Amino acid sequence: MAKRTIKKELVTSRFLDETKEILVYLPPGHEALSNLPMLVLHDGPDYFNLGRIVTQATSLIEAGELKPFVMVAIPVNKERRTSEYSPAGQRQPYHIRMVIEELLPLVRERYPVSQEREDLVIGGSSLGGTVSLHLALQHPTVCSQVLSQSGAFLQQTIDEVMRQPSLSHLRVYQSIGLSETAVPTHMGTLDLVARNREMKQHLQEQGAQVIYHEEEGDHTWGFWQRELPRALRLFFGKVE
Repeated sequence: MAKRTIKKELVTSRFLDETKEILVYLPPGHEALSNLPMLVLHDGPDYFNLGRIVTQATSLIEAGELKPFVMVAIPVNKERRTSEYSPAGQRQPYHIRMVIEELLPLVRERYPVSQEREDLVIGGSSLGGTVSLHLALQHPTVCSQVLSQSGAFLQQTIDEVMRQPSLSHLRVYQSIGLSETAVPTHMGTLDLVARNREMKQHLQEQGAQVIYHEEEGDHTWGFWQRELPRALRLFFGKVE
């Protein structure tokens, strides 16, 4: 197996008043590459460990199914996760500013990644998918691609989508497990199947391209891990 590399970077955020240890995955052969596309992941360390995204991405790159790309794992203090990821959270605006103004410039300065909007995907699961969509809605010149697994969409998210004059630039991968009809969260029990169906409709009404998948699964890393290759092929698959 070709060598892949994981680096650690410290992002000291003046917006969040904390230092986050960011993990950066560099694909096999990255030393000879430049302008690589990039996937930024909320709950990133969980994606690396529980989602096995590093192993899956490396295998698909080596098999020639994916273009080489960089992955950036953003950690979160679980006690502050709802505050940073939820649209009702007090820290969410500061988290988004940290990503846009502190994290992305640091990664682009130190690693061989593209500066182009079309080469950036921001994603996550549950509230991680929610905050990824909010980031893209608020910064359309920076991000136009979102990966959302079992997105925990609230009314505030729908309202923000409907305020947009057009989302024709936006591409969203949405997946949901059919058992996610009564998911306990810090915001109460949510029917995420109904909420994802509604979000898909509103995004399409605003002109977004939505790639939507429903299948058997629940609100766990087992489901998210299993369907990750499909999302990766959408964003980073080689075009024949």
